Amino acid sequence: MGCSERRSRAVIGGLLLSLILAAGIAADEKCVKKSPFFAFDNGVGRGQWSIIQQADVLKELGYAGIGYTGTTDLPERLRVFKSRGIKVFSLYVPCYPDREEAYAPELVEAMKHLKGTDTMLWLTVQGKTTDEQAVRVLRELSDAARPYGVKIALYPHFGFYVATTDDALRLAKQAQRKNLGVSINLCHELRSGNGARLSEIVKAAAPHLFLVSINGADHEGGWDKLIQTLDRGAFDMRPLLKQLKTVGYTGPVGLQCYNVKGDIRENLQRSLKAWNELSKLLEPK
Repeated sequence: MGCSERRSRAVIGGLLLSLILAAGIAADEKCVKKSPFFAFDNGVGRGQWSIIQQADVLKELGYAGIGYTGTTDLPERLRVFKSRGIKVFSLYVPCYPDREEAYAPELVEAMKHLKGTDTMLWLTVQGKTTDEQAVRVLRELSDAARPYGVKIALYPHFGFYVATTDDALRLAKQAQRKNLGVSINLCHELRSGNGARLSEIVKAAAPHLFLVSINGADHEGGWDKLIQTLDRGAFDMRPLLKQLKTVGYTGPVGLQCYNVKGDIRENLQRSLKAWNELSKLLEPK
């Protein structure tokens, strides 16, 4: 074989290798960019189903995991979900900065169990507090969580001190902790009258955005109108998801299920089917 032929083969081989690597990278990016979808425990038999039943049903249906309320039975919850190859994405917990005991003592103990799990604390801020009090408590909790690699996402809840993502963002910026971020909860933004501002809210929150929750909803009304299965309601989810894609959000998306009537499994199936269609909007072209 002549030098010229060897060089040609080397060039061709190099090009083929580059194409293979590029295809692999593209496939990996596509995999990474699709947000995992989990369900709130309030729609997975909370108080009725065992941890094992919750994990088995979510695994069978195709959910990525669950978001739990509180820290009860935390080691067992983590163990069971890990054994099924799915995750506990969040723990919904409160703090009351205006109280002498601003948060439950077991919260710090729970952080130790979360090391290496990527489970976040989804924290509400409640009570007749002030920004100064809230920031002090948020810094304290963030500093306690940092050695365990735990992130804290502020949970906006209508009627609480942190009622909207705007409120959460204001406090997160003041606290200045890298493991403290915010979330966007669709139903609470709608209840607060922020439906028309969602694009603006996503853009502002993007650098600090750790979690997002969605559900089927109408544009206004009580919780029965603002929290439905994902395939129901007049609110068009597509612009919100497209905006999340535009800002580069690839984190978890949770399904809010509070007080949704009907069969649990059927509700979960309906919402997952809708998510599978909607989530195509988040995939790279």
